[in-house]
Amino acid sequence: MLVFVCLAAMAAGGAAEVNLQWAQLPPVPDPLGFGGHFSGVSGGALLVAGGSNFPEKMPWESGRKAWYDTGYVLERVNGPWRAAFKLPRPLGYGVSVSAPDGLYCIGGSGAAEHVRDVFRVRRSSTGWQCEAISPLPKPLAYACGALVGKTIYVTGGTVSPDATVALNEFWALNYRKPGAGWRELEPLPGPGRILAVAAAVRGDFYVAGGASLAPDADGKPARTYLKDAYRYSDGKGWVRVADLPSPVVAAPTPAPVVGKDTFLVIGGDDGALVHFEPKSQHPGFPNKILSYNTRNDQWTVVSRTPSPRVTTPAVAWKGRIVLSSGEARPGVRSPEVWAATVKRSR
Repeated sequence: MLVFVCLAAMAAGGAAEVNLQWAQLPPVPDPLGFGGHFSGVSGGALLVAGGSNFPEKMPWESGRKAWYDTGYVLERVNGPWRAAFKLPRPLGYGVSVSAPDGLYCIGGSGAAEHVRDVFRVRRSSTGWQCEAISPLPKPLAYACGALVGKTIYVTGGTVSPDATVALNEFWALNYRKPGAGWRELEPLPGPGRILAVAAAVRGDFYVAGGASLAPDADGKPARTYLKDAYRYSDGKGWVRVADLPSPVVAAPTPAPVVGKDTFLVIGGDDGALVHFEPKSQHPGFPNKILSYNTRNDQWTVVSRTPSPRVTTPAVAWKGRIVLSSGEARPGVRSPEVWAATVKRSR
């Protein structure tokens, strides 16, 4: 199945056009699919590991969330998925970062607690291995991160499932020297946040959107949807950049990069339907795709996705942007795997 989407948009300096041709890859081998799973590239293969779903009842029916530890591998675009490894424990909602030496699975949550664990998944002579790396300074889930050069940056998130405050702490790990551990850097400006989008462009690290947390009248975490965005440059620190046109929470991250200066924010939850009823008939998440031009400091709606998903990583694999599984609407996962090939012209 192919879907072609093209939208011309005016940007500073002239007309920009992003052409996306979407196609479905083999679905993940679970009838429900996963949310909050790890995904990335290692050894030339596409990996999906961990995550959660609701196998019996939906959350509004008091369904219990199930957590997973199986790692699946797709070697070829049209090949079969196979179960190839196990995470050390069932986990989801951590940070996925693909590096030259493997897929880094950073932090995350299980049924009872958030964890500090960091694992690197890579192929060895005896099969796929999941090995422990220097742990995070504290438990962390719902954070975001990306690889900039040799440095993995991570920010945001919460330290426990019932946290009513999100973090703005900022950590860095040199993946070439993982034994040196994580360094704490200047905090992310603005409110602490969960489920933000991270991107790496031209040696800089970007963070956009997400949601801040505060206790509601019953002491439970309540979200404020955010649209502020920031750039971090090594040696220069943080600078606020242009706000998103509207709030974006839980969009696929790390954000895919187009050309040398632009990254894409694909869908995400804008909060407009957060109180939608009945929940069983929720229409799904927004399908617009935003581009951010780092030279012009400008956001533009450039395209639409036929399959808006949240709580799934965006993965660059074999010339494609791959969105594997994820939430199609609140509580409802999808096993579908969508991939877009991108052509950008001026």
